[in-house]
Amino acid sequence: QVQVVESGGGLVQPGGSLRLSCAASVIKVASYGIAWFRQAPGKEREGVSCISEAGTDYADSVHDRFTSSRDNAKNEVYLQMDNLKPEDTGIYYCAADSGGYYYCSMTSGDMEYWGKGTLDTVSS
Repeated sequence: QVQVVESGGGLVQPGGSLRLSCAASVIKVASYGIAWFRQAPGKEREGVSCISEAGTDYADSVHDRFTSSRDNAKNEVYLQMDNLKPEDTGIYYCAADSGGYYYCSMTSGDMEYWGKGTLDTVSS
């Protein structure tokens, strides 16, 4: 059974950092586009970042603050989040897209597998 599992969420002050991990089973992250989405309270889910063979892509709101990477040997993908702002608060989801092997997507409808999410709260 395919699983993608997020970890690393928590509470952090504005300006702080968090590192999220996405561990996959059955599928290989090297063969998929892996994307991060977030859903803030009262808002729609939005794509934040994705990573694939060709590289990474980021939403304008997180560009230069968030960095996505992957460790093929561990079959994991990471999202390093720096200079966090209160508006970054939300549930962060990891998702996998087999069609995004080379160029990744941050469109929800393209994703085949989803994690259950991890809550990140940025507050003083």
